[in-house]
Amino acid sequence: MEDSRENIYNVGGSRDSNSSADGRPPIPSNLGGGAAYRRCLSSAGTPSLITKSLLRHPSLVKTRSSDISSEPRLNEDVCDVEFTPLLRSGAWADIGSRSSMEDVYVCADNLMLDYGFDNSNESPSAFYGVFDGHGGKHAADFACYHLPRFIVEDDDFPQEIERVIASAFLQTDTAFAQACSLDVDLSSGTTALAALVIGSSLVVANAGDCRAVLCRRGKAVEMSRDHKPVCLKERRRIEASGGYVYDGYLNGQLNVARALGDWHMDGLKGQDGGPLSAEPELMSTRLTKEDEFLIIGCDGLWDVFMSQNAVDFARRKLQEHNDPMMCSKDLVNEALKRKSGDNLSVVVVCFQAQPPPNLIVPRGRVQRSVSAEGLKELQSFLDSLGNCDGDE
Repeated sequence: MEDSRENIYNVGGSRDSNSSADGRPPIPSNLGGGAAYRRCLSSAGTPSLITKSLLRHPSLVKTRSSDISSEPRLNEDVCDVEFTPLLRSGAWADIGSRSSMEDVYVCADNLMLDYGFDNSNESPSAFYGVFDGHGGKHAADFACYHLPRFIVEDDDFPQEIERVIASAFLQTDTAFAQACSLDVDLSSGTTALAALVIGSSLVVANAGDCRAVLCRRGKAVEMSRDHKPVCLKERRRIEASGGYVYDGYLNGQLNVARALGDWHMDGLKGQDGGPLSAEPELMSTRLTKEDEFLIIGCDGLWDVFMSQNAVDFARRKLQEHNDPMMCSKDLVNEALKRKSGDNLSVVVVCFQAQPPPNLIVPRGRVQRSVSAEGLKELQSFLDSLGNCDGDE
């Protein structure tokens, strides 16, 4: 396994370090480059690399909640007793058949505490993310480090969570553009999927083709939509922005319609916008006792797993060992067996202490019929019994 970040687990207060010091992007010194950048999560102070007064490109700024690209909310009925998730997470990654590892993931079961803020509120506050880099790993590393910080440092967090998340995506994208303007060697791009649990609310923000799937009593509920250029909604947006789709690729260059970075690629992004968007699409739901776990994975997983197939597989594994990290490893190993040709990164988040229960499927009433030949055979058998009784 080739990993890329320090993974933080709050169960028992332990910290499992799987970070790699290789491949760290050379962050310019005037943007705060230094040892503090080396780990995706660092509790030893947060350098003010980019101020919140950072100007974003006008075509990407969304200031009103009505402007945010958001899917309809799921399961909005409020239960009489609000469910409080007990968060447990684990992750696993593998380079797969590729020559280099460009995936990055982050798990923060206690978002505020892990990022150096006082968490006086006892309700759950967590952040999980997967970043699938392309053209290098620098954009993925950059987004992994900065995106959660832009979220927690926003004065409106967590009250206006959807606006804050959307703004953080755009801030991260623009901050990376500034970094690339100072060091061209950073030029690269990344898809990004972030899942936040605030109290009993789950909010998923996606830009690209990573995917989040919720297991709700054994049923797969997709919490994100793959942003491929061939999708009708994305194609229309691309063409309205002056781009085109050729052979399934955006402007013949990228096989995703949304991503952070890629400022170096001609015709995709600019001061006046462009066909490649960093704006995330958001979906949210209120968690209940029927919600068992969440799977977050890069496209290398979903190339060989359907959403329901992944949920069924993960559910069986969690019933065996009830360990989200082992479940992530099981999913990665199974994807390798199925000949996934990409880097693999998987995060599994459990919402309850107990393993998923066995589902009892009600047995329906089955209508049975007997053929004419069967009736004749039955009549002959009964007649033979009657004849036997008469002989006695």
